[in-house]
Amino acid sequence: QVQLVESGGGLVHPGSSLTLSCVAHRLAFSGSEMRWYRQSPGKERELVATISKRPSIRTYGDSVKGRSFIYRDDRENTVWLQLSNLTPEDTGVYYCNVGNSNFWGQGTQVSVFS
Repeated sequence: QVQLVESGGGLVHPGSSLTLSCVAHRLAFSGSEMRWYRQSPGKERELVATISKRPSIRTYGDSVKGRSFIYRDDRENTVWLQLSNLTPEDTGVYYCNVGNSNFWGQGTQVSVFS
């Protein structure tokens, strides 16, 4: 059974930065597209960032474009999402997902407050 374990969330002030990580277990990681989603209070789950398998083509949602960076290390079966200049609108649970699958992590909470 594939397992995805996210970490790195926290309580931060606006303007702060965070780096979220997701470690995959029992997955052919190097051959998998990886995604980050966000579930904000009262909103639908939103695709935030995607990174393809090699050559690691990256795409971003409009809400984080220009202040986020997704990257991966296939030797460590890990994908990261770096978020900067955080605002309260970035508050939510961030989930790691294997592209085109129903494999999800448990999520990591990001709360941005003044």
